[in-house]
Amino acid sequence: MKPSSIFLMAHQDDEFGVFHQIERELDAGRWVRCIYATDGAATADSDCRDHESREVLRKLGVAMTDIIFVGRQLSIGDGQLHQHVGIFTEWLDCFINDHSTLQACFVPAWEGGHPDHDLLHAIAVELLGARATSVTVRQYSLYNARNCIGPLFRVLSPLPENGPVERQPIALRNRFRYIRFCLSYPSQWRTWLGLFPFVGGHYLRHGVQQLQAVNRQRLEQPPHKQPLYYERRGFLDWPTMRNAIDELHQKLSHLNSP
Repeated sequence: MKPSSIFLMAHQDDEFGVFHQIERELDAGRWVRCIYATDGAATADSDCRDHESREVLRKLGVAMTDIIFVGRQLSIGDGQLHQHVGIFTEWLDCFINDHSTLQACFVPAWEGGHPDHDLLHAIAVELLGARATSVTVRQYSLYNARNCIGPLFRVLSPLPENGPVERQPIALRNRFRYIRFCLSYPSQWRTWLGLFPFVGGHYLRHGVQQLQAVNRQRLEQPPHKQPLYYERRGFLDWPTMRNAIDELHQKLSHLNSP
């Protein structure tokens, strides 16, 4: 079997952070699997959101059979991943066990933007870090509120606390393609009113895919000086996130016990 890569997303449309990397993995001849950890139903019907992401991924070249909406299969609600740490971790552990050719994993950044993003990051980093494996793990930024006031946030802005940024140039033609793809989520029009100017500006001005390595020690502290964006929005607080990560450690101890 050919080498494979997995892209972990918390919600449908999170793929906007890795359009270029998805195509890059496919161009390298790798088997790409895209996995969604929650049902995405907090802002729109799950069926509608699934369809929107499928269409974008299809245009990127991902096979429909390689798009897995596991959050729906496991009844993990949007914004509720912290309540389902054990069941998702166990599913992902089994998935990795079944994919011996896995070479790379791409996961949302540890950045304090959305609690599902941070917890998905923690699950992937801890699960793969606990294995004797050569899988490369890279994080991709979506949004965060570092050095922002009030309701403001930054988009596609990697945290310096997460280390050096690996930048891959994107051809001008593809920059415009990706901008058009960002208009493919009509069910999320309210969200994209805030995102689109920054995402479009990033592609036009910078035109790079940005990735960073991961560090398990970073999970011991908040991604940046508090308050985090999800704390400001009242989605989740840091103590609850910390408790969920402690539960993750307990689950991993159980999975790794003889």
